[in-house]
Amino acid sequence: MRGLEILPARMKAIAIVALLVAPLALAGCQDSITDVGSLEDADLDDEAALQSIVNGMGRELSIALGHLALTGAAVSREVVGTGSQTNFGITLGQREGILEPVETEEHWNTAQSARWTAEDGVRRMRALLGDGFASSELAARALLYVGFANRLLGENMCFAVIDGGQEQPAAAFLSRAEAAFTESLAIAERIGSPDLALAARAGRASARVGLGDWAGARSDAEAVPIGFEHAATYSDRELEQYNPIYWANAGLPYRNLSVWSTFYDAYFALTGDPRVRWTIDPAHPEGDTGIPLQVEQKYTGRNQPIRLVTGREMRLIVAEARLRAGDVTGALDAINELRLLAGVEPATAEDLPEAWTALKRERGIELWLEGRRLGDLHRWIAEAAPGEAEDMSGRDTCFPIGTTELDTNPNLP
Repeated sequence: MRGLEILPARMKAIAIVALLVAPLALAGCQDSITDVGSLEDADLDDEAALQSIVNGMGRELSIALGHLALTGAAVSREVVGTGSQTNFGITLGQREGILEPVETEEHWNTAQSARWTAEDGVRRMRALLGDGFASSELAARALLYVGFANRLLGENMCFAVIDGGQEQPAAAFLSRAEAAFTESLAIAERIGSPDLALAARAGRASARVGLGDWAGARSDAEAVPIGFEHAATYSDRELEQYNPIYWANAGLPYRNLSVWSTFYDAYFALTGDPRVRWTIDPAHPEGDTGIPLQVEQKYTGRNQPIRLVTGREMRLIVAEARLRAGDVTGALDAINELRLLAGVEPATAEDLPEAWTALKRERGIELWLEGRRLGDLHRWIAEAAPGEAEDMSGRDTCFPIGTTELDTNPNLP
């Protein structure tokens, strides 16, 4: 991110250390750095600092994911705002599906910060570890953060800008994600870490979806067991690290989002599908505009994780790959694996468009409120994929470049 790249070395070191203090404190560890103001960038070039640097990568990713997942949920109508003014950071324009650069500056900046922090940390680790990087568990974890930060950007942003460079297609982020996941997978397999290997393989499968590599995506997805999960973590010890989707509705003091009038409203009422559960608090049945306050129940605490990849998502990648090959029966089989686990009726389809509708709905249900819906809708609209999904007419499907980037990057028009 240009805003970090142009910092003097000493200031960059201070910025990085600021990212590390909170995760160390949350873990109950002692930070050996006692005088942040005296640090130079080179002071972090110490193997003893690597765990803290990787912790900082995770913290930045969680913050960025929370921002994008919350606003993206309103824009893609996973939820709606219930107030007459800004709802926990969701503006009235965003409720109508409009994403303006001046209002999404924080989304751009936090996501780019997550990417830069992870990539710069990996650069530092390579220099410190040398040949040992290729057999380091910390390196495999760091590369996962590089992959997921770039995937977050690639799925949600309209364009890519890398470290003050020129505007590129958003797929440039996804290519970086794929490369990071591939390297993480190689290290994880080399050191015998199956959980890290599965996270890298599943992450790569999801990045390959956005790149249109369906053979590669399907191959990776088929290798991930259905019960696997890898998530971004949150904490109830500091406001910036709360799960923001939960906190927006926690009632202390916020009651700002509702499932009312969305697809998930009627679908849950009809099926009771636990993946999209919502409830009404009898003490607070409405928002301040009279909108019924139907509160999502996917997240039930400030420290609730947000999933990054799951084996369940992998079944849907397999289903979509089969649909693209014209295999309706095979696609429905994969979809219905998930519906069977959720205890709801199987999906049916008479033809290819109906099967695509089922796939689009199932991805919405399975990945609800995880910061993935806007990216799915964007790619399906761009491809004119068959079947029905949310009506996004007049609504944006990606986040614009932030205003600071536009104002300070000489390589942008």
